[in-house]
Amino acid sequence: MRAVLIKDDKGPAENLYIGETPKPALGPQQVMVKIKAFGLNRMDISQRQGNYPPPPGVSLVMGVEFSGHVSELGPGASGWAVGDEVFGLAAGGAYAEYIVVPQTNILRKPKHLSWVQAASIPENFITAFQAVVLVAEIKKGDDVLVHAGASGVGLAAIQLARFFGAHSVTATASTKAKLDWLLSLPAGATHVANYKTENFAEVVKGATGGKGVDVIVDFVGRTHWQKNIESLAVDGRMSIVAFMSGAEVPEFNIAPILFKRLRIQGTTLRSRSAEYKADLISRFGELIEKFTDSDGVGPLRTYIHKVYPWTEIQAAHREMEADANAGKIMVEIV
Repeated sequence: MRAVLIKDDKGPAENLYIGETPKPALGPQQVMVKIKAFGLNRMDISQRQGNYPPPPGVSLVMGVEFSGHVSELGPGASGWAVGDEVFGLAAGGAYAEYIVVPQTNILRKPKHLSWVQAASIPENFITAFQAVVLVAEIKKGDDVLVHAGASGVGLAAIQLARFFGAHSVTATASTKAKLDWLLSLPAGATHVANYKTENFAEVVKGATGGKGVDVIVDFVGRTHWQKNIESLAVDGRMSIVAFMSGAEVPEFNIAPILFKRLRIQGTTLRSRSAEYKADLISRFGELIEKFTDSDGVGPLRTYIHKVYPWTEIQAAHREMEADANAGKIMVEIV
């Protein structure tokens, strides 16, 4: 089969090319999917650069979310038939014509969603669902702060917070255009802060009457750490999903964690067990019928920044590296 491969196994976007690689083998309770579309995520950039290898035994081909047709069933697989339209989550291997995943890792594609729209959902929304609902245990009336608000996971976290009854959702981003866009969305942010020019902790205090937020979803790490602690209310919870600005916070005073009874928890998804992912995907699957396309009126929707043919995968990676996207960067196999 054809797949997006990396010359010399790592390097810049220019090292990406479409080449031949063995078709994955089917195991028990697995399904093979002929892929129509896949999404880009920042972990793909890290993997391409050699900084984020897939878990042991997982395909070296990049990509963790996809949509397509079921093309073959492994021994003992049930609940699916050849030809079913699906979308799903993988630990790797989605930048390819075919992928093999556990039968529990796919969901039925709603008819009203396109292949691109369906493929844009799994990694972002399931990651955000894990961070907002499972880890931070959001409650109706909570005040929420979401960093990288215009990113795929950020947009998903904002919408899920609103869906589960947040009182306010403050989002951070780096440009006025992104912030204005986040405020304009039907289930978007209620307040915004430009983290480059504003103190988002002060914006949070204004949005919450001085209380602070109950939930933070953070992807940034070091540069946002101190203001995050200041932003949290008593009994606040912070889900750490990534640390794009660095992982080390020097000379940090831990006293506020004690006095405000804060709960800070890291969360990952790609390296989780098959059983954990099956349960998470099943729980998230209950929300699928709440999704609409970008022109609809449903409570949850996916926003596509740009769609590339996979022959332009280098340009797609450069677009993400430039932090130029508001919404998902998607790729169609042609």
